[in-house]
Amino acid sequence: MRRTRILTALLALAAGLLTGGPPAALAAESPRAAAVTADTYTWKNARIDGGGFVPGIVFNRTEKDLAYARTDIGGAYRWQEASRTWTPLLDHVGWDDWGHTGVVSVASDAVDPDRVYAAVGTYTNDWDPGNGAVLRSADRGATWEKADLPFKLGGNMPGRGMGERLAVDPHDNDVLYLGAPSGNGLWRSTDAGATWSEVTAFPNPGNYAQDPSDTSGYASDNQGIVWVTFDESTGTAGTPTKTVYVGVADKENAVYRSTDAGATWQRVAGQPTGYLAHKGVLDAENGYLYLAYSDTGGPYDGGKGRLYRYATATGAWTDVSPVAEADTYYGFSGLTVDRQNPGTVMATAYSSWWPDTQIFRSTDSGATWTRAWDYTSYPTRENRYTMDVSSSPWLTWGANPSPPEQTPKLGWMTEALEIDPFDSDRMMYGTGATIYGTQDLTKWDSGGKFAIEPMVRGLEETAVNDLASPPSGAPLLSALGDVGGFRHTSLTEVPSMMFTSPNFTSTTSLDFAETNPDVVVRAGNLDAGPHIAFSTDNGANWFGGTDPSGVSGGGTVAAGADGSGFVWSPEGAGVHYTTGFGTSWQAADGIPAGAVVESDRVDPDTFYGFESGKFYVSTDGGATFTASAATGLPAGDSVRFKALPGGEGDIWLAGGAADGPYGLWHSTDGGASFTKLPGVEAADTVGFGKAAPDATYQTLFTSAKIGGVRGIFRSTDEGATWTRVNDDAHQWGWTGAAITGDPRVYGRVYVATNGRGVVYGDTADTGPGPGPDPTPTGGCAVTYTVTNQWTGGFQADVRLTNTGTSAWTGWSLGWSFGGDQKVTQMWNAGHTQSGTTVTAENVGWNGNVAPGASVGFGFTGSWSGTNAEPTSFRLGDQVCEQA
Repeated sequence: MRRTRILTALLALAAGLLTGGPPAALAAESPRAAAVTADTYTWKNARIDGGGFVPGIVFNRTEKDLAYARTDIGGAYRWQEASRTWTPLLDHVGWDDWGHTGVVSVASDAVDPDRVYAAVGTYTNDWDPGNGAVLRSADRGATWEKADLPFKLGGNMPGRGMGERLAVDPHDNDVLYLGAPSGNGLWRSTDAGATWSEVTAFPNPGNYAQDPSDTSGYASDNQGIVWVTFDESTGTAGTPTKTVYVGVADKENAVYRSTDAGATWQRVAGQPTGYLAHKGVLDAENGYLYLAYSDTGGPYDGGKGRLYRYATATGAWTDVSPVAEADTYYGFSGLTVDRQNPGTVMATAYSSWWPDTQIFRSTDSGATWTRAWDYTSYPTRENRYTMDVSSSPWLTWGANPSPPEQTPKLGWMTEALEIDPFDSDRMMYGTGATIYGTQDLTKWDSGGKFAIEPMVRGLEETAVNDLASPPSGAPLLSALGDVGGFRHTSLTEVPSMMFTSPNFTSTTSLDFAETNPDVVVRAGNLDAGPHIAFSTDNGANWFGGTDPSGVSGGGTVAAGADGSGFVWSPEGAGVHYTTGFGTSWQAADGIPAGAVVESDRVDPDTFYGFESGKFYVSTDGGATFTASAATGLPAGDSVRFKALPGGEGDIWLAGGAADGPYGLWHSTDGGASFTKLPGVEAADTVGFGKAAPDATYQTLFTSAKIGGVRGIFRSTDEGATWTRVNDDAHQWGWTGAAITGDPRVYGRVYVATNGRGVVYGDTADTGPGPGPDPTPTGGCAVTYTVTNQWTGGFQADVRLTNTGTSAWTGWSLGWSFGGDQKVTQMWNAGHTQSGTTVTAENVGWNGNVAPGASVGFGFTGSWSGTNAEPTSFRLGDQVCEQA
């Protein structure tokens, strides 16, 4: 199920790069100019919870509850035990380094748990113009330093579920190893990741490629060195570990070992051949190295596999596979040892797509195994587990399969599997869509049923192709890769289901009728079935249309202003039009195949198109198009344009390339002519939102380069001036697919990312008028709570209550720390700190506090010595009561 991750991720980004993403030439831009004056925005995700492949989960071995997850295109995350959520760590990655949102490996330092490392880079072929890097952090991912590498890394390449390729020496944590792809060998750092050099003594850079004949360089790349494992029993604190095992993508020579801290290396004798070793997990207590083998690199393929145990003291190899080789139709990949009970081992049949994945468990070092599910009598299954996906109900896919399939599935692409090293009852595993976990795993052994649920909140990993915010109904509709798309009636709650009837593997385009927003259309990809669907209730329910002959993919689609007609430009066929709901399509004249199409938002008979530098206009419902006389537009197809709601013939066009016209254009005559906006050096998206309180024209939003700065920008004066609304901590890599404002909430903007889902921002700027009163009168009370604390860091929540009789129109709360605490990040409030004195001030939307009401904000901080709570809080000249 959902085998299309490889394809949709590539289409969402690789095709995006060809038609709208950052050209390779932009990767060498001069250093960023001073930041453009910015509004203060609060950024969140429209909750989906998951939605993509999680190939790696890493627990720290010496600190409880410290864990990280890596994704193939959407960055890395840190687990927050107090809230049971994931915190994104790589949102600072910018446009020029978009490839660094792909994470090939994560390593958490067992000696100093504050240190964490991420090996980043998305593609090893020319789809990603930049080289890879190793990011290092001394504060658990709150801030990072970067060591650039002289080669590329492949977070979204074949074999990305193998690993971990990056490892920290458990005795000398200045020493790290990194397994490289593409024949680049094994690399080592001896200065905590600051610099790297090749281990020239390592004899084998690997030779396995998924498909050597692939001319794109994607499937033909050598998957290289795939994991590094230290034997902690062979070293002492402060000196490098003597014995190190390395896995290589070579079916005849998959495992190597050094017994002299990496000075020399030998192929481990007696090892099995004919398979790739996806994982190598060491039980140092019992002296066993466990290996999960598959006949391919994954994460989609794999038809045979074995599990082996290597005795490190004697060199004996034992096949401990839970089933006979003849009975496998899958490879093994997920592999973990219970550190509290090292004889307990678990593994996954990662490539068992049908009827489900399988998880195996042994409590006797692999001598015997039990399964997560078995047949009682085919096709009836008996599960050792229960599943509750009520927190992410769309994980059922709206399916009603026949036995032995079930919904929700136990999973697929299950290459990440980890038992918490401090808690034998907690296990997490990654799938192609989410992270599942359990808190009562040991019931498996006692005959009870252990409970599985999503443990993914905060981890948002969808690739977004299109966005719409209608003037009524749901505030947000999305077109997504892999999971199709969602109708968000609430941005803070997970929708009950993705778009169904039909379920597109990826939705490529969607639109609503501007004056009749209950009518919605979407186009997308589907292996068998229609590529277009319609809704008459604002996207709540759908029905499939009929494809014209030759359609092979979704393309772009536009709804007439009143919903009476549609124009569709699908892949595999030319532009077509219809009246009604797509039961019969007619070919449009005068417009080339592959054109991007949009509709006028006032005149239901007017549609527009763009292709190869030409703008096209139809005034007869899409039957015939005429090329505009407009010149100077981008010559390529890296263009997105939209017509202004309520403004007939008012069109904004963004796009271009570094070697030609690039920027933002405006037409007020239906596309007959366009004017390029000065000062916009590059623009890739455009959208509209509610007008500012003092403005008559709708607010413009764009992902662009203005004033030498790449960012998300807003204009309230038709593009005469611009305000950057994101900041360097919120960049999300590539944001060139789609953007839209909200027609009902001034300042709100929805931004499409390629792997971090739909992010939306709200402004603190509420428009003109007197500024907030920073010293309100009346009583106040404060509750200060440290919600999480770790070595050198902490998280706290503050609740401020108006105990007086008058409403506040703004507030400013001050306190002094008693130790060496420093605020590193604050949300739902702005802040300044001078020495030990901190001042927190309201943002625009939470300045008004009625009598008896409260307002809350939170922050993360650093500390040393002690982390004592403040003893006094002041609201202006008033001392607040403390709860």
